[in-house]
Amino acid sequence: MASGTSWTDEIDEAVNSVFEPVRDVLTDVVFYEVPVLGGDFPLIVGWLVLAGLVFTASFGFLQFRRLGTALRLVRGRYEQPDAPGEVSHFQALTSAVSGTVGLGNIAGVAIAVSIGGPGATFWMIVCGLLGMATKFTECTLGVKYREIDASGRVSGGPMHYLRKGLAERGLPNLGRALAWLSAVMILFFAFFGGNLFQVNQSLEQLATATEDHTAFFGESGGALLFGALVAALAAAVLLGGIRAIGRVTSRLVPAMAILYVIACLLVIGFNAPDLPDAFGAILSGAFAPEGVAGGLVGALIMGFQRAAFSNEAGVGSAPIAHAAVKTKRPATEGLVALIEPFLDTVVICTMTALTIVIAGGPAYLEARDTAAAGGEIGGTTAGISITSDAFETALPWFPAVLTLAVFLFAFSTIITWGYYGQQAWGHLFGAGRVAGTVYKVLFCLMIMVGTLLSLGTLVDLADAFLFMAAVANIIGLYLLTPVVRRELRKVLVYVARRDAGETDEVIEADEAAAEAAGDITLAK
Repeated sequence: MASGTSWTDEIDEAVNSVFEPVRDVLTDVVFYEVPVLGGDFPLIVGWLVLAGLVFTASFGFLQFRRLGTALRLVRGRYEQPDAPGEVSHFQALTSAVSGTVGLGNIAGVAIAVSIGGPGATFWMIVCGLLGMATKFTECTLGVKYREIDASGRVSGGPMHYLRKGLAERGLPNLGRALAWLSAVMILFFAFFGGNLFQVNQSLEQLATATEDHTAFFGESGGALLFGALVAALAAAVLLGGIRAIGRVTSRLVPAMAILYVIACLLVIGFNAPDLPDAFGAILSGAFAPEGVAGGLVGALIMGFQRAAFSNEAGVGSAPIAHAAVKTKRPATEGLVALIEPFLDTVVICTMTALTIVIAGGPAYLEARDTAAAGGEIGGTTAGISITSDAFETALPWFPAVLTLAVFLFAFSTIITWGYYGQQAWGHLFGAGRVAGTVYKVLFCLMIMVGTLLSLGTLVDLADAFLFMAAVANIIGLYLLTPVVRRELRKVLVYVARRDAGETDEVIEADEAAAEAAGDITLAK
């Protein structure tokens, strides 16, 4: 052992030496670039943009036209207590949001505006709005093709709707192949994006908040201890399944989201005179960024990449949580699900970006200059530190509160992605008790690895698996769009009749008769 090097430091170096070559290979393949507008544009980003545009057009801009219906569904306006499933619309939404509202909204946004400039915020919002239609499509299918066992436990997600839905359309081999690929990529993202990234950045915030008092959490030994604690807590919740996750997240996520948004508004309020300039920087930077790596294309790419990482629209993860909802009509949950990217990206990511841009803290300025010079965002300019520094400019005491909020955000994301990964694992290796136990042990052990990997390596690996999952999933979504269109038609008729005062019994009787007669409108 070299002089001055501890055994934990050697573990740290060994872990990074294993994953960095994997990162290099994956990013070269997944983020293959073509020249566009003087910059290099990854084709995979265009794949997500195209999907959002196609689904927005296919369903008549329903993310804007049907948002009111979605909100009424979340409030329980059309609840049916006897419907199959495990959780309410609200609990399904909060469980899914807990998997998306995490450190991607805090650290990921900081990375986006540091590398892509303030203009990346504009493209994040665009990505969020388009992602609402994509999320509606995949979550409708998640409920349509879910499986419910004898005990009432639900299994759903792309592993089911790609296999079963494409088999119905005469493409069984393609369906099985896409389902397998989707399960593999979701499993890997569960480890790297939903797990390691979260614990890595919550540790970074803890180390930043305590740096004036102790260097313990900035060292490998303290990092491993922190990882072990998080692993133990995650294991305790994961043993309870989706019902336990739904109970935890339905209380945790709204409270933390409200606290975080209020803090953002306070910082923005303290800097209110600078707000017009901040909006001006965002709009001008979206189309004519200066001093930003990659120029216009760089701002667009960073906006879409970080928004996709945050809201996961098109990845196929959210349908796993939404499939557990109590409903007889799949598109009701699709409508609920479209709220998810709006909350995650349009609201929370925008609040984070405005806070960073308007506060202009030293960490942000340093990271921006580092990125413009071609350096890597990491180490002393890590993502979460940029956001924490922005809060500290107006609220010196808030980094301590942010540390708690970050940990709870991260923890809720970890347990939700632990469930997502378990569903993917079950599809690949079987859903038996032994296989499930092996997965939970492996998932919790991987939490400790997240405390040792560098931020740059983690972000690149997570992005690679995220976008590969989106390739398989979106191919299936295109082919199954007619199914979603029929389910949407059914729900719109049902909602109109319920709003007119008709009872569920009368509507269901008419639906059964109409379906038997082959009337796809299911109207009187």
